[in-house]
Amino acid sequence: MRKSVVVVEDDPGLREQLVKILRTASDLKCVAAFASGEEAVIGVSTLYPDVVLMDIGLPGMSGIQCVSELKRMNPALQIIMVTIYEDSERIFKALRAGASGYLLKSCPPSQLLDSVRDVFVGGVPMSSHIARNVAEHFHLLGPLPPKAEPLSDREQQVLDLIAEGLIYKEIGDKLDIAVATVRTHVQHICQKMHVSNRMEAVVKQQSELR
Repeated sequence: MRKSVVVVEDDPGLREQLVKILRTASDLKCVAAFASGEEAVIGVSTLYPDVVLMDIGLPGMSGIQCVSELKRMNPALQIIMVTIYEDSERIFKALRAGASGYLLKSCPPSQLLDSVRDVFVGGVPMSSHIARNVAEHFHLLGPLPPKAEPLSDREQQVLDLIAEGLIYKEIGDKLDIAVATVRTHVQHICQKMHVSNRMEAVVKQQSELR
């Protein structure tokens, strides 16, 4: 079954571009495109999409405010920010609001599509430098969980690639393993490192290397 996607973007040209990119994927379906956060809140409440591609700089309700409202309505909804902004403050606010990833509008269409797919298997798609900024930010928040158990060589390879910002498909291609195998390695990594998700694993690894 195809996954349904909603686009929220106030620029007509960019909105149509995102819709066209989604239409090239046989496993994804764009069910609506909205020009404002207010329209998105109403539309998403009736469409029940799997993923929302969200701009930050929207008129009226900001993209970050819209993320908070949509996650309040449906905590399981996956939301990926697609924006021109790279500054840390906006990144952190978007992720704290409940965004599942953070992509720049300049990213290639193939990366956008792979990122939409990646969130369904627990991925947190974002560029490598943004991933490092997020890791540093969470490191400064306070004490970390207990010392991790040793990782296998393969698990360490997977974790290193996660720290570079690669999504599950890219990791699988690089290591010549299936996406499901990558997901299993990530589960084992999280168990051994006593963390709840892969970003926390990256944070802990970087902290223990200091």
